[in-house]
Amino acid sequence: MLFNTFEFIIVFLPIVVAGFFLIASVGNSRLALYWLVCSSLFFYSWWNPTLIFLLLASLIFNFRVGLALSRKPSRGLLFFGVGTNLLALGWFKYSGFFVEVVNMLAGLAIPVPHIILPLAISFYTFQQIAYLVESHDGATKEDDFLSYCAFIAFFPQLIAGPIVHHREIIEQFKKPETYVANSLSIGLGISMFAIGLFKKVVLADNFSPIAASAFGAAAEGWAPPIEVAWAGMFAFSLQIYFDFSGYSDMAIGLALMFGIRLPFNFASPYKSASIIEFWSRWHITLTRFLTNYVYNPILTRLSRRRMAAGKPMLRRSAPSWNTFFVLLFAPTIITMALSGLWHGAGFQFLIWGLLHGLMLAINHAWRLFGNGLPLRERLRGNRLLRMFSVLLTFTAVSLALVFFKSADVDQAMNMFRGLLGLTARAEYEPGLFGGYAPPFLKRSDVPIFLVGFFIIWCLPNSQQWLGLIEGDREKAGRWAWVLAFFDGLRGWRPTMLHGFFIGAIMAAALIRAFGEAATEFLYFTF
Repeated sequence: MLFNTFEFIIVFLPIVVAGFFLIASVGNSRLALYWLVCSSLFFYSWWNPTLIFLLLASLIFNFRVGLALSRKPSRGLLFFGVGTNLLALGWFKYSGFFVEVVNMLAGLAIPVPHIILPLAISFYTFQQIAYLVESHDGATKEDDFLSYCAFIAFFPQLIAGPIVHHREIIEQFKKPETYVANSLSIGLGISMFAIGLFKKVVLADNFSPIAASAFGAAAEGWAPPIEVAWAGMFAFSLQIYFDFSGYSDMAIGLALMFGIRLPFNFASPYKSASIIEFWSRWHITLTRFLTNYVYNPILTRLSRRRMAAGKPMLRRSAPSWNTFFVLLFAPTIITMALSGLWHGAGFQFLIWGLLHGLMLAINHAWRLFGNGLPLRERLRGNRLLRMFSVLLTFTAVSLALVFFKSADVDQAMNMFRGLLGLTARAEYEPGLFGGYAPPFLKRSDVPIFLVGFFIIWCLPNSQQWLGLIEGDREKAGRWAWVLAFFDGLRGWRPTMLHGFFIGAIMAAALIRAFGEAATEFLYFTF
């Protein structure tokens, strides 16, 4: 069941929200939580009912291991729990890729298994790994299986995040006020959901065919014309942003309807002036997870080895290239390579991760050796240089996304041939090469690009619009009048203007959503 379908918006959501507060109103909050958990499991099983058994097995296993770790910490049990989760993820997501690598390296012809990838396994596996580590460290404890199920299976964030920590959400489910309908919270939730739905069905889905025309040609083995290639690349950059940030906004809005606040996943990432800043704004909860559970442990282990060998630690006041490569370059490259493989089982995802790792390492080197000044300090006060840096960062991210979008490395290389203008005219002449003739950029495509770029670079983001983060009016800069227009900061209250605007957004999104077949969110495949 997709967030952008008739059955979800008109049937499932009203019934679940009304049932939750109706049951809670008779004084039985635990029964209301049962209702929410069962509804979430039903939501998950909508795609494939058999996969619910894998999710339930994962919930039971991790709850028992986490409970044992919180009572008596054991590194052996922690490794067993984390290893079992990774083994399950590896079997379902990477077994086919592993066989392909073995066949390629050993010259074998082992049949590649075709295993159905369980929906959301990457997200709920990472979330439960974090829970096991926190249980071992004494940072959290859960002895109620129902509450644990609510923490993992809560339907707004179950499929594609945000990746939440136990302490962030479970305490909210234990507060009595959560089970009392709050018109302000519901109003905020509906507004956030409407904005996310608009991003998905009006913006992201309109960029999809533009991207498909270029990447479709590359998939057929031909390099698209240069203008088609660049338009397709930038179209996918905007598509994936509006698609995934739209999903995250919808998830946050849905949670707000139940009085639950989920962490934000996006903070205007395409306004970033460096790749380091980009990763602090893009898929924030994944960045947090990778930093805490991959990057920092690698860095700590390498640091201890250097200390044991009597070598100096990294000092920003007097950095050396040796310590940079050991303590920054290596952990960054390894972390981003794993990030790439987490997104998908394929060499193209590995290359995407390595490209980002390399860009991050270069950015770190510039910060360390560029006269000791962070990039943001160099850009401060120079608006023209800041604009150039934003455009450069956006272009670099878009170029890397060519691998992310492509089904394999060959398709990506065909796209890069098109981007470099290395396209023979005969490759796209009608009637040649199977009659394939990818369309050139149409004039009708230009307005959607202008709207997309205006939104990502000029307007405040959704949480700023609704005043959900303290101090965001100042961050909005000269567009703070938009926030004032909606009375958006501190003590947000529904107004007639706000209601009219959100109503118009929702109406446009619903007309689009119900008028065409619903399209799946891009991150559902991860």
